[in-house]
Amino acid sequence: MPLRERYSRGLHEIADGVWAWLQPDGSWGLSNAGLVVDGEASMLVDTLFDVPLTQAMLDAMRRATRAADALDVVVNTHANGDHCWGNQLCEGSRIVASRRAAQEMLRLDPKLVAKLAKVSQLGVRTGALGRRLGALLSRVGVRKLGAVLEGSDLLARAFGRFDFGSVRLTPPTETFDEHLQLRVGDTAVDLHEVGPAHTTSDVIVHVDSRGVVFTGDILFVDAHPIVWEGPVSNWIAACDRILEANATVIVPGHGPLAEASDVRRTQTYLRYLYDEAKARHAAGMSATEAARDISLQDFRDWREAERVVVNVRSIYRELSGGGPAGDEVVELFALMAAHAREHAG
Repeated sequence: MPLRERYSRGLHEIADGVWAWLQPDGSWGLSNAGLVVDGEASMLVDTLFDVPLTQAMLDAMRRATRAADALDVVVNTHANGDHCWGNQLCEGSRIVASRRAAQEMLRLDPKLVAKLAKVSQLGVRTGALGRRLGALLSRVGVRKLGAVLEGSDLLARAFGRFDFGSVRLTPPTETFDEHLQLRVGDTAVDLHEVGPAHTTSDVIVHVDSRGVVFTGDILFVDAHPIVWEGPVSNWIAACDRILEANATVIVPGHGPLAEASDVRRTQTYLRYLYDEAKARHAAGMSATEAARDISLQDFRDWREAERVVVNVRSIYRELSGGGPAGDEVVELFALMAAHAREHAG
């Protein structure tokens, strides 16, 4: 069966002793994870966005193999909550991430996201009136609440299905820089830091002897990637690292199991968007105007086209000399929500 057709929720054995946990349709928060075992030894690649989702995944893994009863190692590929907010169910295991990812994990409290999700539900119920109120609040200086109301439809879609109230932030117990080789029994597993790209630090997990690469969110399949951090050149180079692995199976952070062609198409998208944004930056367009103006016709079959707003702003930041992202995340969601409404239908 072609890899892309093996896309149903649950556990899929993709190589000897290697499983992928897939969550269709791969949209906001619905991430993938993986399990590597050798004898009685085991490694989990990423946890999920909340405790119930992670518990269901761990239960399925333990039914599939006794080696998953007590996980030896958990690897978090990056700091986004949908790849690490289930860590509390793995306390007692070694939890490994890059040093910069571990630092980034501490910046966002799951309880705050739980509150944002609740406020966004209120905004959805009030509809256009709530968005107008949000715009007014933003103009008078209450920016964060205003942005939540303005972006409530997208925030509710991205976060409303998850149970953040039970999440207890559980950071890694070990960190590394650039490269770390771990062993699962006799199986070597290489962790390569390829960020900053999607976030401040992104890691790909290569199980060479089994022909498998777990990419984290360096790869979104059938959806627009989102460049929270950049630079784009790092992301393109990270895709080259994935291709150099010559893996038989590529497990993306979101979406169905991938092949090399999916990686190359991501590179095509990033190069195209960079060139288009650069031309508009030189012409004096604002980032918002550029995002509205760039044609995405060649990627019309991809989900989450609203992410172009964040991607163009990241490219503009790079073209202007870099530096940390200056926008609040909730303000970016408000901008993406407005873009999605403009292009609905």
